[in-house]
Amino acid sequence: MTTRPAIALASALLLTAVSGDPALARRPRVRRVCNASTYPCPRGGHYKTIARAVQRAKTGDWVLVWPGVYHEKQTDQDGVLITTPNIHLRGLDRNLVIVDGSNGTAAEPCPSDPAVQDMTGRNGIEISKVDGTSVDNLTVCNYLPGPSGGAGNQIWWNGGDGSGLIGMGTYTGSYLTATSTFYDPNTPLAEYGIFVSNARGPGTISYSYASNMADSDFYVGACPDCNATLSHVRAQNSSLGYSGTNAGGHLIIEDSEWDCNKVGILPNSLNNDDKPPPQNGLCPDASGASCTFIQHNNVHDNNNPNVPCSGITCEAPIGTGIEISGGQHDTIQDNCVWNQCSWGIVTHDFPDTDMTADCRGGTNSGGVCLFTAMGNLTRGNTLQNNGGFGNPTNSDLANQSSSNPRNCFYGNMDPNGLTSEPAMIETVDGQPCDTAGTGSAPLAAELVCAANFTGTNPPACPPGSSYPQATQIQMFPLPSEQPMPDPCAGVPKTHWCPYAGPHSTPAPAPSCPAPASPCVAAPAPPCAAT
Repeated sequence: MTTRPAIALASALLLTAVSGDPALARRPRVRRVCNASTYPCPRGGHYKTIARAVQRAKTGDWVLVWPGVYHEKQTDQDGVLITTPNIHLRGLDRNLVIVDGSNGTAAEPCPSDPAVQDMTGRNGIEISKVDGTSVDNLTVCNYLPGPSGGAGNQIWWNGGDGSGLIGMGTYTGSYLTATSTFYDPNTPLAEYGIFVSNARGPGTISYSYASNMADSDFYVGACPDCNATLSHVRAQNSSLGYSGTNAGGHLIIEDSEWDCNKVGILPNSLNNDDKPPPQNGLCPDASGASCTFIQHNNVHDNNNPNVPCSGITCEAPIGTGIEISGGQHDTIQDNCVWNQCSWGIVTHDFPDTDMTADCRGGTNSGGVCLFTAMGNLTRGNTLQNNGGFGNPTNSDLANQSSSNPRNCFYGNMDPNGLTSEPAMIETVDGQPCDTAGTGSAPLAAELVCAANFTGTNPPACPPGSSYPQATQIQMFPLPSEQPMPDPCAGVPKTHWCPYAGPHSTPAPAPSCPAPASPCVAAPAPPCAAT
């Protein structure tokens, strides 16, 4: 007669044999978190901090967070640090689960008052060099750099920042909000909203919102073959809506809205610690095809000088919708780009004076690493009401580089007539895309002027040219975004599911400030909203 212990042992051995790993045979646990800061906790055991639950979690576990404001300070560098693979962190309501980097003395979450900020210098939620994590349905705000810089990222999948190596695989993030309401001109500001670096993927960031970042709302970088998709996101009121330093290969940015920033979408090559350069959209299979696609986006009203900025992002050329800076072989297609007061879509070379990396993919000339924008394809986009600052070269489409292969433009349209620099950009020379292009020296001067690249006051601009400068930085308020439809989807059995707790009501995102004259707002987008 077989005993129950023998059956149990046989079952355990069978599970181990099937999985190949005893750790994978265990049943995932749901570790519940509630601190009763805003709503009473439901019955049952729970942790009071997210950090404690994450520290106790094992591979495959879920950390489920009840609505509340959580002032997390797990380490000197992070509010919450995840170093165990396959952890799933999820809030039960995106707008009511708030991980707040301020010191906890304010009455409301995400306060703007300088007196209540924690200036220690932390990231909000950092996932460090582990695969398979997911973070969903919550808000992170007001995690700031310390006095010596560093940190200041709200949600960060970190595969080895600054190492030049790939240290992370799969990841997902959805229904996330990342912002900071704090501004002080003499204090380091929040750097990145949703940040992915040194990861090979596949990874997805979707249905998420970020604003008020001194660098960029969304960042995917330091990955020659990123295998990443950003979709259904919105970026507002930052220097850059998207930044992708040295990101390439399989990378898709689609079905999203980029507005109220200084620049909307900016893939770029830099010779910095996000090595290896350059930003290159070629497929890694040596086919010569592009695998980086910026498509089906709604890009408008990125004309805002009064955004926070940090370092090189303070030199972003205001009024630009989509900018390829020293990038290669990207495909920009089927986007709606409108009311960009400088340029709708622009491609240009970039001379980088930072020699941190080895200038791979660029040309080292006298301590300057020149990255040539080449082989980028801009096609099938709808553009309207761009170039309203009225400076020479301001237009729907623009290309500064005389690269070989050329940056190629075709099939784009403006219902009022396509404008470009150089003129007739889609038919210039009548040459195919794999031949040398014709650049624009006037555009190079205008880009320097729009970016105030020389840092002079007033900016070094061609005669008759001017672009708006910052007057008073304005931070957008804490938004209320659409939460995950079913926060219990996929969660192992727990008495907190199905979720019957408090629910928030989404509200419209803030509107863009009126652009500086003479750029006037278009009455409506020229194509369907994404």
